[in-house]
Amino acid sequence: MKDVQSSPADVPMPIDSVGVRNLRLPLTVTRREGGPVHTTALLELGVDLPAHFKGTHMSRFIEVLENRQEDLSYKSIKLLLEDILERFEASRARVSFEFPFFLPRPSPVSNATGIQSYRCRISGDLSRAGSGKPEFLLEVTVPVMTVCPCSKAVSEEGAHSQRTEVRIVLLLRGFCPLEEFIEIAESAGSSPTYPLLKREDEKFVTESAFAKPCFVEDVVRNAAERLDGHPHVACFRVEAESFESIHAHNAYARIERGRVLDARRPD
Repeated sequence: MKDVQSSPADVPMPIDSVGVRNLRLPLTVTRREGGPVHTTALLELGVDLPAHFKGTHMSRFIEVLENRQEDLSYKSIKLLLEDILERFEASRARVSFEFPFFLPRPSPVSNATGIQSYRCRISGDLSRAGSGKPEFLLEVTVPVMTVCPCSKAVSEEGAHSQRTEVRIVLLLRGFCPLEEFIEIAESAGSSPTYPLLKREDEKFVTESAFAKPCFVEDVVRNAAERLDGHPHVACFRVEAESFESIHAHNAYARIERGRVLDARRPD
């Protein structure tokens, strides 16, 4: 049967990345303290394509998943990338896993526990011309609470507060527990958020948040200060977006260290 994909391209131009996305598969992520977190991931897989090939063999991306390990680890992603390189005879392979990461979250006073969800994405990139080690990009979005320092300073009673999202994007030197960066994001705001609060918890959260008012500028600086010294972080972007409670717009701030993040991320 004719191999149309391997025939000459009408326009002989190399393609940076071609593949499949929006594959939904089960995934297991190991917590820092041990024990699995079961979730569902959207997968994206891609390879580069030389100018002389008309197309790639899309069915091979599905075939490569037959041998995929369900757990997410340095080893499992490296094996998947190596398998893709071999099957496609490609010079560069990319994969990404986008998933909710679920953690039990006890309230600060009553210790009542609910499940908190964090949006995560882990991407791997492996090149034949490189060191043989994958590069990893981690993205995590964490909700926090912020209290406006200006509102608190000028008001006789109270201050406006809102939910703020902290989004951290990291190029990693090694595989790290997700909880490390979730904690960095949560400590950068006025207070973490909680899935379940009793009255004594609400009192504690409100008072502790008002004792630590934060602009979005403060949030990104607080997070960047800790990421700057992290031994496993090669470069990063941290952004805070505040869903303002007294404005019809959002406020945001961003700090970046390094300019390779977008280049390393799978398309």
